[in-house]
Amino acid sequence: MAHTDIQVPDIGDFDEVAVIELLVKVGDTVAVDQSLITVESDKASMEIPSSHAGVVKEIKVKLGDKVKQGSVVLVLEVAGAADAPAAPAAVIAPVSAPPSAPVTPVIASEAKPSTPASSYTGAVDVDCDVLVLGSGPGGYSAAFRAADLGLKVVMVERYPELGGVCLNVGCIPSKALLHVAAVMDEVSHMSALGVDFGKPKLNLDMLRAHKDKVVGKLVGGVGSMAKMRKVTVLRGYGSFVDANHLQVEETTGTAQDKTGGKQVVSFKTCIIAAGSQAVHLPLFPDDPRVVDSTGALQLAKVPKRMLVVGGGIIGMEMATLYSTLGSRIDVVEMTDGLMQGADRDLVKVWQKMNAPRFDNLMLKTKTVSARAMAKGIEVTFEGEGAPAPQVYDLVLQAVGRTPNGKKIAAEKAGVAVTDRGYINVDIQMRTNVPHIFAIGDIVGQPMLAHKAVHEAHVAAEVIAGELQGNKELAASAFNARVIPSVAYTDPEVAWVGLTEDQAKAQGIKIKKGLFPWAASGRATANGRNEGFTKLLFDDSPEAHGHGKILGGGIVGPTAGDLIGEVALAIEMGADAVDIGKTIHPHPTLGESIGMAAEVAHGSCTDLPPARK
Repeated sequence: MAHTDIQVPDIGDFDEVAVIELLVKVGDTVAVDQSLITVESDKASMEIPSSHAGVVKEIKVKLGDKVKQGSVVLVLEVAGAADAPAAPAAVIAPVSAPPSAPVTPVIASEAKPSTPASSYTGAVDVDCDVLVLGSGPGGYSAAFRAADLGLKVVMVERYPELGGVCLNVGCIPSKALLHVAAVMDEVSHMSALGVDFGKPKLNLDMLRAHKDKVVGKLVGGVGSMAKMRKVTVLRGYGSFVDANHLQVEETTGTAQDKTGGKQVVSFKTCIIAAGSQAVHLPLFPDDPRVVDSTGALQLAKVPKRMLVVGGGIIGMEMATLYSTLGSRIDVVEMTDGLMQGADRDLVKVWQKMNAPRFDNLMLKTKTVSARAMAKGIEVTFEGEGAPAPQVYDLVLQAVGRTPNGKKIAAEKAGVAVTDRGYINVDIQMRTNVPHIFAIGDIVGQPMLAHKAVHEAHVAAEVIAGELQGNKELAASAFNARVIPSVAYTDPEVAWVGLTEDQAKAQGIKIKKGLFPWAASGRATANGRNEGFTKLLFDDSPEAHGHGKILGGGIVGPTAGDLIGEVALAIEMGADAVDIGKTIHPHPTLGESIGMAAEVAHGSCTDLPPARK
């Protein structure tokens, strides 16, 4: 017997991620690819698999530790260690990468189906060219693109409305409410400019109705487009019965109540877009005062004291909303900073401006117990910033999302699913079963709607190309260089591509162009010049002083609307001259991108001359 160090494999462009769960203990026997620990990055949790089989002799990490590629997770007693296979990839896709390393969706550890695929010989109710399981942004985009390409499409959705989490209980309702919060905050500052609107009066019923109206309009639009494209929509739980058949257990009502009715769909190809669900920590009681993001968006009431568990984007967006509506906020985060994934200089601007929102900001701290009491939820903490047990009127769990791969009987179709529920795909979004594809949250990080939509188009085009003999479509692939991330807080924080932290960790030489919004005429006129725009360019000797843009970050109002130009510049391989000599309208916040490029180039005249 020999001892082998099990290390964190390649996790894309993430420098460090926090350990949030230990899945094995000393003395356990583990198999190759079995999950050992769960780590948390921006918006989701990920599994780190074992590269060897053996017995756990020593665990080298503890909850809250930060790990990166090469970090030793544990020591394993194995037989024949010298001939063991190389470590599999972790369940993660890079959020961003420099242009030399295109993002690919090959993200899950090598999972194998637990049982051979089944074979169905019963009656069939519906047949189609393409079955799409799930109707979120990825699902409906896949269905619509396939229909536009002339294929017969069936889309299965368990909820009464199309649109998935994003449209119904995620991206859209949160932005509707955050817009209202932003206006409330803006109005509160107007009295200093000579315009006093008085203290806002909150009508929760009307605010909820506004949110529901926004959601209803967009959801209704998706339903109408499905009809226009003649996409057949079946409502119910979808589960595979074999590699070419899916059973749909019909649901009814406003939730997911089963009617007992069943239909079987026969398909030539399938696109799995079954999404993810919020992680629920077992230490919290089953109590209506403990919610996830879906519960928080129901806006049942405005609590006096609210605890946000998790300092990621979702948690900070909900903290922004509830704080503006009148709640006092505490935040507990296991790592040493909020919004992990973004450069610290971006987050620092946000944190300074938002400090008044928080009574307690507990970093390097974890929740260890919670109990329901008549007066609220009592939570006990442990760590550097841990106070005495606190009682809250509302607790929001915002510690990531977990994929739904284990809820669709994928093994009956022979589709490989990892221990944590992710599904392996290649660059064409194809699973280990050649005619079954998967997209969106279920294939891994980042769990973002805009990524899912692009993956959806790829899957639909590949299928159409193969069914119709169109070589151009059949060659489609997901080869985006970067995927932007945005925190829709106030101010917004947005970034794309390589970050400064990543460049430092990877030894990449960069040239930075940073334009402070204090020098922006538009930002100053708006009374919001706390932010900045920065761009990072390749400064390696091979670039000869004309390096292409590798990444960028923006903090300030509407940063999320501006970051798309930076993403385009990276995709097009632009350098500082290309961006700086692109004429941007004045005065706008968008021109800060051009000026940041000028700073990097040394030609900016809107800042004091650089010291020589």
